Amino acid sequence: MSVTPVSYEAEGWGIGEVWLDGETLVWHELPRPSTATRARVRGTPTQGGETFPPPSRSTLPGQRARGGDRPAPKADRLIHRIKGYFAGDRVSFDDVQLELDGWTPFQLAVVRALRRVRYGEVVSYSDLARLAGYPRAQRAAGTFCARNRFGLVVPCHRVVGADGLGSYGSLGLDYKRRLLALEGVAV
Repeated sequence: MSVTPVSYEAEGWGIGEVWLDGETLVWHELPRPSTATRARVRGTPTQGGETFPPPSRSTLPGQRARGGDRPAPKADRLIHRIKGYFAGDRVSFDDVQLELDGWTPFQLAVVRALRRVRYGEVVSYSDLARLAGYPRAQRAAGTFCARNRFGLVVPCHRVVGADGLGSYGSLGLDYKRRLLALEGVAV
């Protein structure tokens, strides 16, 4: 596997990054307001529970990163769609291929369920667990969302608590509110 990291700027949101292996999305870092915030290394749990920072030329285990000044056409198309989303366009990422090797049946079911939650809709953690076929696993669904490495493509921002907004990791509740407001969801 050869991973290509590509940065993008979403006007009014900041700098984000995608890591692709050909057409397959390996990681998506949502845009942050400043490069200083983005540059700090934060441990992010992987699907197996191990922790490592987002992939880069030197940190993606067992893979090599390809450099280059010009992103591949597939990356250009995905980034165009991501920028469109942040500009307020109603964008779907249903067709984006994800790197899901080694994921558990539960994790795969949650990915499928989350990808069915449409733009402008929200579900509770209990709803998500039920939609994934694991009706008593709302805490596990919440843990999955906390570890999600696919940003908008697996839209955990559309999952809310039964009694409020829930959480949104290091990006915080204001970021989650802003994403939901962009989709027309009043919170």
